[in-house]
Amino acid sequence: MPAFTLGIEEEFQTIDPDTYELRSHMSKIVDGGQIVLHERVKAEMHQAVVEVGTNICNTIQDAREEVTYLRKMIIELADNQNLKVAAAGTHPFSDWQDQLITPNERYDQLIDELRDVARSNLIFGLHVHVGIENRNEGVQIMNAVRYFLPHVYAISTNSPFWRGRNTGFKSYRSKVFDKFPRTGIPDFFATAAEYDDYINLLVKTNCIDNGKKIWWDIRLHPFFNTIEFRICDVPMRVDETICLAAIMQALVVKIYKLHKQNLNFRPYRRILINENKWRAARYGIEGKLIDFGKQEEVPTHQLLHELLNFIDDVVDELGSRAECEYLLKIMEMGTGADRQLAVFQETNDLKQVVDYIVKETSYGI
Repeated sequence: MPAFTLGIEEEFQTIDPDTYELRSHMSKIVDGGQIVLHERVKAEMHQAVVEVGTNICNTIQDAREEVTYLRKMIIELADNQNLKVAAAGTHPFSDWQDQLITPNERYDQLIDELRDVARSNLIFGLHVHVGIENRNEGVQIMNAVRYFLPHVYAISTNSPFWRGRNTGFKSYRSKVFDKFPRTGIPDFFATAAEYDDYINLLVKTNCIDNGKKIWWDIRLHPFFNTIEFRICDVPMRVDETICLAAIMQALVVKIYKLHKQNLNFRPYRRILINENKWRAARYGIEGKLIDFGKQEEVPTHQLLHELLNFIDDVVDELGSRAECEYLLKIMEMGTGADRQLAVFQETNDLKQVVDYIVKETSYGI
């Protein structure tokens, strides 16, 4: 069986400890981090964002070690600049109009093309790469795994506030990102050749200059043999990030093994999966999703238990049972969004919410 390696990228907020606002780190965190972390840390378009990415990890335990180490280093580097680090899909009250843009030719081109759609994209996500055998197999796995994206997304919801408002969504991050072109659930592709023809057509017609400007919730990476999950808010805790990565890896392996047995998971149309994605954004794990096989609404908690049952026969082989079953802990304590809202309900103070996120970001480190 292929290795199904993992790579995990997390985007963090840099916070002023006095005002609890987002504050530019002026590349000092990135510059300092690159001395030790090299390519594992980089700047993003907004100067108040810093991204870290693991090396290629062979097991979920390797991934936990890397994610924990990277968070620890970024927190230390931020402390040295009198800043704090927070992991949430949006900042509860900072305004994108007040944030500085990182000087970079790529970002300049993006803003020139997308204008305020790009400038206002002050959001923070989790991206997980799962290694695949080849691109043809990758397309088939991607087609099937799309069905589970809303389930995984619901687990990650961690952005209920935007510009000082309780949005009513458990994940408002996706609503901000929806303004970008080439986002959301991808279409069904019969083969890798069909997938590549689509990318080549966009390049030929000057829609994009390369496949990295396709920002779907899941994609075949244009340069690596990986399936990249991009739908999730960045979670507060390392434990939550590792749980999500383990579930994503297990889903890929489960679908792969079904294919090798000449079996398949029934593919569903994008317009149906989008109905569940909207519900996941709105209600997180506390609502209902549609079971399209039964053609009825089902509590999300019930479907998440079914998800664990679906991947049960591969998690021991991957050594990730404990990591996947941390989902039960998330269902007990609530997602990041649920916990943010609980703090706000108790204190009526968004600064206290930011303080809570900062503390949770270093939990277990």
